[in-house]
Amino acid sequence: MENLPAPARTLLEFLRSRRSIRQYRPEPVPSRWVVALLEAARWAPSAHNRQPWRFVVVEDSDVKARLAQAMGERLTADLRQDGVPEERIAEDVARSRERIVSAPLAIVVCLSMIEMDRYPDERRQTAERTMAVQSVAMAGQNMLLMAHALGLGACWICAPLFCPETVRETLGLPLDWEPQGMILIGFPAGSPRVKPRKPLEAFTRWMGPDGFNEHVPSPPGMR
Repeated sequence: MENLPAPARTLLEFLRSRRSIRQYRPEPVPSRWVVALLEAARWAPSAHNRQPWRFVVVEDSDVKARLAQAMGERLTADLRQDGVPEERIAEDVARSRERIVSAPLAIVVCLSMIEMDRYPDERRQTAERTMAVQSVAMAGQNMLLMAHALGLGACWICAPLFCPETVRETLGLPLDWEPQGMILIGFPAGSPRVKPRKPLEAFTRWMGPDGFNEHVPSPPGMR
């Protein structure tokens, strides 16, 4: 990576070192660090600068338990409808519940369309909603990166997306707050597994003046 400026090398190494962490030590995340996580998310780019993200900070163990219970009941009903065996359902629900209740900090990431533009046609309205979803996702990524910078472990789970009404009702959220995901955060317990990434050429088309070029340059430090 010697061919990159020093700040770029540092950033790339930092990004490569981040992992999704699902097991945490029991000690709480300091309040000032929670504020830093939210501040990092606040500075994400957003469509029209409308900042459609909404965050629910959940530290109380009873609230996490109620949320995990309600989400588990919804998951159980869905899996039964799919015809999944009861033993498998019990395992999946128990694993999901344990992840939520064992995390010292859970931040529910929500979307609000209340300040986004309105269009009379479905095509543009769908695009507007997609832009808002992308904005929320970028805020979540900022939060994950700040957690990594603080030495915390974090993992984005998508379970709230499958039961938004359950999450909203359990937490007493406003009607326009649409749960998109939940970031579980805490001090890591153990080392994460290293997972490979596909090579750039597997998902990149390099467009030149004569059309697509099959050759994709090797990334820095990967030669």
